[in-house]
Amino acid sequence: MNDLCNSEFSRDIQLDIKLVSMVAPVYNEEVNVEELIQRCVAVGESLDSDYELILVDDGSKDHSAQLITEAANKHKGNLIGVLLNRNYGQHAAVMAGLAQSKGDVVVTLDADLQNPPEEIPKLLEKSSQGFDVVGSVRQHRQDTFFRRSASKVINRAVQKATGVMMSDYGCMLRAYHRSVVDAMLACHERSTFIPVLANSFARNTCEVPVAHADRSKDETKYSMMKLINLQFDLLTSMTTFPLRLLSVLGGLLALAGFAFSLLLLVTRFIYGADWAGEGVFTVFAILFIFIGVQLLAMGLLGEYIGRIYHDVRARPRYFVHKVVGCE
Repeated sequence: MNDLCNSEFSRDIQLDIKLVSMVAPVYNEEVNVEELIQRCVAVGESLDSDYELILVDDGSKDHSAQLITEAANKHKGNLIGVLLNRNYGQHAAVMAGLAQSKGDVVVTLDADLQNPPEEIPKLLEKSSQGFDVVGSVRQHRQDTFFRRSASKVINRAVQKATGVMMSDYGCMLRAYHRSVVDAMLACHERSTFIPVLANSFARNTCEVPVAHADRSKDETKYSMMKLINLQFDLLTSMTTFPLRLLSVLGGLLALAGFAFSLLLLVTRFIYGADWAGEGVFTVFAILFIFIGVQLLAMGLLGEYIGRIYHDVRARPRYFVHKVVGCE
């Protein structure tokens, strides 16, 4: 696969990247943390720029926080641990890491090592050419057929809603320039889908192909319900299109119901009252369809109203219990 970059953007620009920040949210990843640190530090040492590795413990219930603390004391100055008081979710944890970062370019990645840290230099090369956001496209994905199919549907929906033709919004391995990070930190909505939010501030975007590893040591932390909640967050945080669609659908159903009522009235006069009486169950079936659509619309409206309620309260996305490893 070739790089997918803005064709009109000049690639001859070379920006000086003095500090690279790597941010990874960690939740119950004690089996992967040590290897993650080892590989990220090795990548950081190989760079021409200075680096910092920021690991955000998202309220882990295993020994992840302890391992991060020990590593931060060992690699003081290069490794920073941000310990949240409880679990807030992947994107809130990433935002906590972004707030702690100081790099000219910030690279986010998952702690499960499905995003190999060794791919980071590819993203930095594109960032040095002036691309505000550099995404990644997973090659030979090691996920289930259901996960891959769902990703295709969601990626297509995001492309239509945002107008930014990135093809893999589900991959956390991404690089952001400082200006984009600062713009995201200035946003205070609670439901945040970082790749979409970042693209709303980016002028020049790019994607590069990267490897994708299997979760050989443990299982994914995303259950079916968490995946559904994530899709709701994504849908309602980036567009109001579903509300418009419901308005159109409601109008079409109202016209269909009116037309059907006229049909029943006409057939009553033509075939008599007995025929009309025999269609009672059909009327009830159609009525149930209308009620179902109304309940669906009310549920979707409730999603938006609930997010308005959370944003109006203006409570913080997360609470940092402790920061370790800072000089």
